[in-house]
Amino acid sequence: MTLSASVGSAQALDGREAGLQAAHHALNQLGAGTPSLGLVIASHQYQPREVASGVSSLLGDVPLIGFSAPAGITSEGLHPHSVVVALLGGDFQAEAHWLPGYAQSGRETAARLLNIANAQDNLRSLLLFADGFNGDAEQLCASLAGINLPLAGALSSGDLHTGSTYQMSGLQTGAGALTAAFLRGNLRIGIGHAHGWNPVGSQFRVTRSRGFWLRTLDGRPASETYAGLFGYPAREWAFPPLSHLARLYPLGVEQGETMVVRSPIRVEADGSFRMNGTVRDGIDAYVLVGTRSDCEKAAQQAAQQALLGLGSAKPVFALVLVDIAWQMLLKATPGAEVAAVQDMLGPKIPIAGGYTLGQIVSGAAGPNFLNQHIVVVAFGEE
Repeated sequence: MTLSASVGSAQALDGREAGLQAAHHALNQLGAGTPSLGLVIASHQYQPREVASGVSSLLGDVPLIGFSAPAGITSEGLHPHSVVVALLGGDFQAEAHWLPGYAQSGRETAARLLNIANAQDNLRSLLLFADGFNGDAEQLCASLAGINLPLAGALSSGDLHTGSTYQMSGLQTGAGALTAAFLRGNLRIGIGHAHGWNPVGSQFRVTRSRGFWLRTLDGRPASETYAGLFGYPAREWAFPPLSHLARLYPLGVEQGETMVVRSPIRVEADGSFRMNGTVRDGIDAYVLVGTRSDCEKAAQQAAQQALLGLGSAKPVFALVLVDIAWQMLLKATPGAEVAAVQDMLGPKIPIAGGYTLGQIVSGAAGPNFLNQHIVVVAFGEE
């Protein structure tokens, strides 16, 4: 059976109706094919149980995984306050899992994922979505170093003011969880990732950090460092909109011989940065700035890398996971990154995705946790 894909989106006053309509549109476009997997990207403004109920009422026992986002993404662009449903059908099988303990221990969650993977044959890939405000994604990735599968995923986003977000697997929903889909059968995925942020010449030493909180740079509160760079008083960085726009200006930090991007979720009242990746004391950090043109190039690069990863397989669908900083940066030209991906994939390839608080991709030594990236996961048939 040939691999097929479809995408539906809908807006409604309540999550159940939006989920129902989005699933209905996706099913209609899929035609006579039977879906083997459903992906759901829903506005954080909806109640997650209502969204899951609406989607499942039409799809029945089709394996479903999903996450919340401030806006969904399709080939048509951005969809705020909406539900996006992508369906994949063909000669493959999917198994969805709900792991509610992610926020308590990324290590234990990884151990459970490894146990599931080791108990199955002919696995082809793994998709996962986890809580973006709670939990340790770096610990999860480090503990998954033994998994030998193409893997991609993201950290769900939502309301930056309240930290509200959710994940879903079938009718199971909630915060602090991880949801995963193991795929096996006649399916191949190619994964590409890139970002459009570059150093602006300002270098600082991380002088105090604890857990997810970056306290001081060069001995001064992090907000004072940014106040000196960008001109706004330090006290204003602790309040919206600057407390959240700080994500536009992430830090490039040295990790071995490479530089990784680590982004603030918000600025706290004491001037420290709340991160969702740890930054060690004593390392050098560089302030990074993004541009629209660099992000469009990065989107094309990620799409091209995903296509190369498919080898001889023909692309049928693309899952696009974009850091929430891109939504902020491209506010004047919403959907510019989607158009750049579509330029590489072609106009007929369905796209679905959303804005996230971090991305996870396969690496040479195990999964890598990213900030500020765009990840393109291309699905094709062997």
